[in-house]
Amino acid sequence: MASLKTRLDALSGAKTLVLKIGSALLVDSATGRLKAAWLHCLAEDVAAARARGSQVVLVSSGSIALGRHVLGYPKGPLALEQAQAAAAVGQIRLARAWEEALAVHDITTAQVLVTLEDSADRRRYLNSRATLGQLLAAGAVPIVNENDTVATDEIRFGDNDRLAAQVAVTVGADHLVLLSDVDGLYSDNPHINNDAKHFEIVLEITPEIESVAGEGVSGLSKGGMKTKVMAAKTAMQAGCTMLITHGGALRPIQVVFDGARASWFMPKTTPKAARKAWIASMKSQGVISVDPGAAAALNSGKSLLPAGVRGAEGSFRRGDPVEIKTTEGKQIGMGLIGYSFEETQKIAGHKSQEIAEILGYDGRAALIHRDDMAL
Repeated sequence: MASLKTRLDALSGAKTLVLKIGSALLVDSATGRLKAAWLHCLAEDVAAARARGSQVVLVSSGSIALGRHVLGYPKGPLALEQAQAAAAVGQIRLARAWEEALAVHDITTAQVLVTLEDSADRRRYLNSRATLGQLLAAGAVPIVNENDTVATDEIRFGDNDRLAAQVAVTVGADHLVLLSDVDGLYSDNPHINNDAKHFEIVLEITPEIESVAGEGVSGLSKGGMKTKVMAAKTAMQAGCTMLITHGGALRPIQVVFDGARASWFMPKTTPKAARKAWIASMKSQGVISVDPGAAAALNSGKSLLPAGVRGAEGSFRRGDPVEIKTTEGKQIGMGLIGYSFEETQKIAGHKSQEIAEILGYDGRAALIHRDDMAL
């Protein structure tokens, strides 16, 4: 079992760090106003993480809580159309607050609004992954939230704990931190049971762990401990370490490094290995045949370019899993393809710079990116 120092060293050296911030931390429940001082202190933590070399994604609640105050809605549950209206008003204020707080540290922000459909549909998933990847590569910090203004119940995550876990999976994050109103997972509600046991390290989401997950205690937060355990299961399966810690302190990430209590959910694999295993387990929707030069390039870690393709079979769409084989029929691996069957047929054997002329629009250089491939 990894020591606390080992875990903190891994957090400090995280390649990609996702931070989830709940409404109760961002918005004062009494006034409905943003906690600006706390937000600016968290921005210092974000800047510190980036200075250590980590890419950072923020999954931020708060738009509905902010918007309902502006619109004068009373406390308590809102009708769907009221929640969507509140989100529309609050989201612009939330994005502006993050932009101003991070601009102090010369950090560019980007707003990304998603729904459950964006992760369930492979084409949308690939689009989200590509967009977030480009933002991170450009040095920006994406501020992600559920698109509450258009999402209906059947296409909603419903809470930002699970959204944060899915974002972590999408960007291949190695660490996810849920800043909460409680400092981890307990055997019972610590607010009413002083003898509740704190779980410092969780290596597997067992029935016991699931059974102790209770409901939230905040009047603003939708996510209780149950949603956090569900998020942990998603993160761990993807090779991502997840922490639950109390976010109320100023500089809450620095407080973790200073020894604050937290629950650590430790995966048994890495994000890269988990993603490769996920792709390899998919049911193929087609076959791509490649020449010897392309086969050698793939085995050396390169992406599959259209120039090396000699044929395509099947009826696949962008984002579908396809087998990659040599012209002799030897299987090389599986990958999520970046073009439809019809598009693949048109650009097969051509150079990447010719794609725009052939298809009539700019496309991606790779037919299958190396990150979307399992050999």
